[in-house]
Amino acid sequence: MFTFVRRLAQKELALSCLVIMTAILSSSVAYASPFGQGLFGADVPFGSGTSLSINLGGNVALTLAPSGGNYSGTGSHIVTVTSTDVVGYMLYAHTTGSTNMTSSSSTIPASSNSTANPLAVGSWGYNTTGSPSNFLGMAATNSLLKDASGPYKSGDPTTVTYGALVSKTQDAGSYSVAVTYTAVAKNQ
Repeated sequence: MFTFVRRLAQKELALSCLVIMTAILSSSVAYASPFGQGLFGADVPFGSGTSLSINLGGNVALTLAPSGGNYSGTGSHIVTVTSTDVVGYMLYAHTTGSTNMTSSSSTIPASSNSTANPLAVGSWGYNTTGSPSNFLGMAATNSLLKDASGPYKSGDPTTVTYGALVSKTQDAGSYSVAVTYTAVAKNQ
């Protein structure tokens, strides 16, 4: 009788080890923010997933008017990011495909400005300062528009202004370019 109980105990021990090993191997790791980081007391739902959304506020239209010996114009729209991420988000933009505004076979290239400056004749650009004269060139890769800290459950607006400056010899037409906006939640 003692041997039977002993074998049963060994089988239970082996089964227990198998269950423990299965639990260890199939467990996933969850990481929390380090102590002292994040935003204490943020008014966001506890225990729910972070939400992040973008509202583009419509297309931007530029109407060019005579400006000296050239034509220039600006237009803007408000990009609103709504997020419950307590750390914040980053907003990026890039052209989809070519950086040129096109109309049939005519183009207006993106400015080569890497810092906010006046546009060269025959170029277009953007800014987030609302300036009617200083613009950056839009790239085909992500450009950081905004680095925002904290949750924005009621929305965080960013005004994006576009501008163009062309010569009187630029072909008339309706020029367009596709721009993609991306909002990304920050990581600790």
